[in-house]
Amino acid sequence: MGQHGGRRGFGCAFCALGRCNLNLRDFLLLVAICLVWAVNNVVSKIVVTDWHVPPLFYAGLRFAIVLFATLPWLRPMPRPAWRILVVGLLMGGGSFALLFVGLQTVTPSEAAIVSQAGVPITTLLSILMLGERIRWRRALGITLTLIGVLLVVWQPGFAISAGMLLILAAAFSGSLGAVLMKQMEAIDPLRFQAWVGLTGMVLLMPLSIASELPQWSHAAAAGWSFVIALLFSALVVSVLAHTAYFVLIQRYEANLLAPLTLITPLATIGLGVAITGDQLDTQMIAGSAIALLGVLIVAVRRTRAPIPEAQEHS
Repeated sequence: MGQHGGRRGFGCAFCALGRCNLNLRDFLLLVAICLVWAVNNVVSKIVVTDWHVPPLFYAGLRFAIVLFATLPWLRPMPRPAWRILVVGLLMGGGSFALLFVGLQTVTPSEAAIVSQAGVPITTLLSILMLGERIRWRRALGITLTLIGVLLVVWQPGFAISAGMLLILAAAFSGSLGAVLMKQMEAIDPLRFQAWVGLTGMVLLMPLSIASELPQWSHAAAAGWSFVIALLFSALVVSVLAHTAYFVLIQRYEANLLAPLTLITPLATIGLGVAITGDQLDTQMIAGSAIALLGVLIVAVRRTRAPIPEAQEHS
């Protein structure tokens, strides 16, 4: 594992087990993917908050472009048909709609940390739905992640903001979709993106027309900046970055890649502080550290699961 075609492996400092290697090219590719995801977290915040682009409209257009770019891979339809439709809705339209609406009132840094709840949620759903078993290390990791996330979202007066609840709902939606996808046969990454694009567009565009139509003018007011952000989100993030990550998942064990994806929330925090003025107080820093430690503990278990437990990044 980790040695492919006789190429020399690249040791990963994040791999606590020290027995798996990424070759240098794939390591750099994964870092690039994580940085693309982090940039997109901040870009999405700017689009729905600073430019006031309706979040459902933004997500619906994104999925329409993804569908157009991957249309040749739409057929044949993965089987069973109902499951790919449900998975597409959960991991695509449902998850991203909730995420983008939540970003209207939540900072990119907070969203990046709260989204890490998807890792323990996926594990817990796998226990309930797939009969998987866990040992004490994973139980400890799940507990720490949830404690860290609760510390981030908790507000004075024992309240949690609506935006935080939406981000948590997005994490749950993506996690449920990932567990359902584990029960399907392997799907070509571009075919999966095509069905996510189709289901996302079909779900979100009618909802946007019904609830956001008068606000569509904000997208036109943002001009070419919005067009660039939209194409980046659809083509670079969804079609290129997500597809490349699925390819890496097929090549390496999930427990090797998952710890490295912690680059995404860390980079998001740095970009959020630098670009969108995110504030890091003691509670945020402590919660983030605890949550990311918990994710790391869950992620480094030995597994050959074909689907990564971390929910799809934005």
